[in-house]
Amino acid sequence: MSRPGLEFDAETPLVGRALELIREAPRPTAELARRVFDLKQAPAGLAARLVYDLLGGDRRVAVSDDGIWSVAPARPLSHEADEEKSSALLSELEFAVVDVETTGSTREDRVMEIACVHVADGRIGAKYSTLVDPGCGIPSYISRMTGIDETMVQAAPRFGEISTVVRRALSGRVFVAHNVRFDWRFVASEMERTRSEVPGGDRLCTVKFAKRMLPGLRRWGLDALIEYYDLECRARHRAWGDALVTSELLLLLLEAADRRGVQTWDQLQRVLGGQPVGAD
Repeated sequence: MSRPGLEFDAETPLVGRALELIREAPRPTAELARRVFDLKQAPAGLAARLVYDLLGGDRRVAVSDDGIWSVAPARPLSHEADEEKSSALLSELEFAVVDVETTGSTREDRVMEIACVHVADGRIGAKYSTLVDPGCGIPSYISRMTGIDETMVQAAPRFGEISTVVRRALSGRVFVAHNVRFDWRFVASEMERTRSEVPGGDRLCTVKFAKRMLPGLRRWGLDALIEYYDLECRARHRAWGDALVTSELLLLLLEAADRRGVQTWDQLQRVLGGQPVGAD
């Protein structure tokens, strides 16, 4: 059962203390939870939630797959945003891979789970996920598909309680999803509904990306691509499971693009727009 996540501003003493510890030496999640929040014997799940809510969207730090936090590698300073973005190497961009589970597909439906996985420098970084109280009923067919029912979201936060964390996780990154229009529409709607600032920036659809990189396939749904690449999804139709496997898919598609000479954001946009791969 999900618990409401804590929201922090980047300038809080807790963030400062965490950064101080990480700058001294890489730190595991459990140690940060113990020393920053003064938790003696916190359950591993609670410790991870607190630390990821605090630092998951902070671009000054990086976290390994085994939960070790360190100072993020320095990145070149940007110039004019539009000009640099068009010529930026895909390998230098930061991505936020998002998946949402919703109560349905209409404009009246709501988010009941959200996950975000950061991808940069050719690897998967910080991960954030939480159940969300949608404030409405969950149809039985949705519960059968996702495994999420109304009892599971009773203690979950409303979207307004996590909007700061979500905005921080997305800001400055390319928003990526499998069928990006669906996920972006729900995230943007929830942000607007709670009067939160909707992050700007570019978006990338891995369905469209896969169609251009793998034209020989007949199907480009997530299940088909999981099978094609022999990936493992530990929780299909759960936001955290789908976001994680989509982040793995993104890395594979970026490698495929690089092999075909598609190395900049501008080149990728031209290819996604229908230009033949490798054409100038």
